[in-house]
Formats: sequence, C-alpha cells, structure tokens
Amino acid sequence: MNGWYETLFRRVLYPAYETGLRRRHTLDHLDSYQRDQWLAPEQIAALQWRRLKRLLEHCEREVPYYRRRWRELGIAAADIRSLDDYARLPLLTKADIRGHFDELTADAWRGRLPTKATGGSTGEPLRFGFDRESNDRRTAVMWRGYGWAGARMGRRTLFLWGGAVGEPSRAHRLKDRLYNAAFARRMLDSFRMSEANMAAYADAIDRYRPQVVVGYVGPLVRLAQWLLATGRRPWRPQVVIGAAEALHEFQRAAIEQAFGCPAFNTYGCREFMLVASECEHRQGLHVNADHLLVELRPMAGAPGGEVVVTDLFNYGMPFVRYANGDMATAADGACACGRGLPRLARVDGRVLDAIRTPAGHLLPGEFFPHMLKDVPGLERFRLVQRRLDRLELSIVRGRGFDDTSLAYIRREVDKVLGGSVELHCDFVDDIPLTRSGKQRVTVCELAP
Repeated sequence: MNGWYETLFRRVLYPAYETGLRRRHTLDHLDSYQRDQWLAPEQIAALQWRRLKRLLEHCEREVPYYRRRWRELGIAAADIRSLDDYARLPLLTKADIRGHFDELTADAWRGRLPTKATGGSTGEPLRFGFDRESNDRRTAVMWRGYGWAGARMGRRTLFLWGGAVGEPSRAHRLKDRLYNAAFARRMLDSFRMSEANMAAYADAIDRYRPQVVVGYVGPLVRLAQWLLATGRRPWRPQVVIGAAEALHEFQRAAIEQAFGCPAFNTYGCREFMLVASECEHRQGLHVNADHLLVELRPMAGAPGGEVVVTDLFNYGMPFVRYANGDMATAADGACACGRGLPRLARVDGRVLDAIRTPAGHLLPGEFFPHMLKDVPGLERFRLVQRRLDRLELSIVRGRGFDDTSLAYIRREVDKVLGGSVELHCDFVDDIPLTRSGKQRVTVCELAP
C-alpha cells in the first residue's frame, strides 16, 4: 500500500467515515490544533487560560461536586484570576472519582455519559466519563502528536498492542478486521508474546511491511532484544513509536538498532489519551497545552514534580487538577521545531514507584534505567522496593556481565543512596511483562 492510499484515506475515506457517517468533528478540531501549535508560547498560554476560565465557570454552574467542594472552601470561579489562584484549588484524586462519580457528572449529561476504565495497575481500576466533543478532540490531538513522528493517518501501521479480553463475537471480529483494513493497520496481540514465539512476531512484520510500528514499550523492547540476540533483520519501517509507558534511552537505542529506524517517545494516560509527544527533533515531549493544562507540582525530596492535569474540553465529567500518579521533569528553552507548545524533558515514572529512603528522599524510578544502561551484559532488570531499607534487583545476564558489572551497580547505587539502603541482587532467567503487557522496571510496594 503506497502513498496513493494515504492520500485517498486522508482526503476521502476518513472524512467520509468520521464526518459523514459518525457525525464527528475530529477533522475540524485537528485543523484548529494544527494551527494552534505554531502560536507563540504566550499566545498558547492566553488561549489555554481562556479555555480554563470557561471550564471553571461550567464546573461551578453544572457539576455538583465542584459546586459543593468549592463552596465549602470559600472559592468561586470568579475569584480565580491567575494560574496561582487556580493552583490553590484542591487536587482531584482517584479516590475522589471513585467516591463521587455521580457528583462529578455534569447535570446536562447525567444518565447519558459514555464511560471508560483504566487498567488498574495498582489493583484498583478507575471508571470515568467523557463527552462527545472531548472524545473527538482527544482523537484529533492523537493524530497531531503521532503525525510529528511521521505516523500520519492512512500510513501502513502495525500495532504491537494489548489484545481483546474475553471472546469477541464473530460479528465483532469481522467488524474489527474491516475497520483495521480500512485504516491500513494490523494488530498484533502483545499479551501473547513469549520467548518461544518471538519469530512469529518478526514474521508478521515481514509479511505486513509496515511504514510505522506503534507498540507498548515493554513488548517493543523485548522483541528488539530478541532480534539483536538472534541477528534477525526484520522489515525496516520508517518509524517506531513507543506508547503506554516511558521509553528510556537505553530502550530507545535497542529498538533503533533492531529496527533500523528512529524511535519516538509519547506520554499519555487513559483518562486523557495523548498528553505529550516528541516532534521530529526529539528534544523532549511537547505538551498538548492547547487541549490540556498540565502542572508539575513540586514534591519534597524529588526532582521534577507530580503530574497534575486538567482536561479543558471534557464538560461531561470535568477533571480539574487531577493527580494521575505520574512524575515528570520540565524542559527548558525552545525546541528547534518552532512550536510554541511547552515540553517535558522526560517522564520520571509513577509516583508510587519512586524509590524512598529512610532519610525521606524520593528517587525517581528513571534513575535506575539511566544508570543501568551502561552496564555491560545486562539484558533486562527489575528493581523492587518492599522495605524502606532494602532494594531487590533482578538481573537477566548476558555475555559480558561479570563481577566488574556488579561492582559498578553497587558503587553507583551507593553514591546516590549511601549506606541507608541495602541492595540485594538476584540473577534470573527471565523477567515477565505485567498482566497489562507492560515492562515496569522499578516497582515500589511500600504503602503510600
């Protein structure tokens, strides 16, 4: 499938489906977002502020939870005249959403709001609602962000993604096949990946010959490591995009070496879809500030900050200052691309997976992949903290890993944590992905 189909899809098929058949406004929103990205930073900030003020007025008028909560605190939407005022609004937590789902639904949407659920990586899935315009805009932002990496609509794309749960009906499977064929994409179930069937995934890539590969970072890295270890050279796509979890630099290097093309990082969560993504220069992740308001709330003892997000367009169930459980670090200066959107230098992982010390410091999970990328012969690892004074590092060894490698690890950890935390190393044959198909490289099991 060549460029002619990409043009046909973008100009004829997708508009006919999205606008004509589904009556969605995704393409109108996409056109608007494509223009917004080139505004100067101060113009984007002004646009964001106008949208935030309109949302806050709606919340006070239409959403029982905010109306009650703000009244209890003596806050009125009219009192919020700056981002400093806005930052004094209370955070919205997952517990708040679980406990006040109905109250968070806008009066006009009560009883008819579509819902989704997060995967519940902490053991507690979260259900949330979203209105139609918000859904259309999220799709538009996704197309824009993926397009920065070259993954334009209609390009031949292979997804290494989580498969369907349960047993879909025959009609549902047929519908999915037709839908994927029209969208020029092929789905591979990453949940079924194992050491024994890696060749089948490589074979599928060779047969489909995609221009773009999109996948969960964990399975992408696992496949890349297998390709490098076996010397298998698969069909070369033009770009690989990592999603659903942070793409660390050592993982990016493995993917690029195995697939022979650039790999791009994205950041999102199911509650908002795409939050930020890399452009062609890969100098940090551009935040979709014309669609969301993202704060980095300082945390004691930690670099960067806690990610706090407001969806500026979900009027059905507004999330105002929602703490999604992630940590990130802002990037300084402007990107060479010229877009006015602010950037994240990196996503530091989940707050719950930051390593804690007896002295009260928080060490972002990003530290360990950053440090361990330079260890010869280390193929995979997972670091788990079950006690405040002990870390457990599981290591899959390859050629080149020796006593010097182990001494380096202990020395670098000691530099950061001193003698307050014991490091226990355990050599294993494999480190499986999580049940959601991800590769959590740092895990903190301490109570929050």
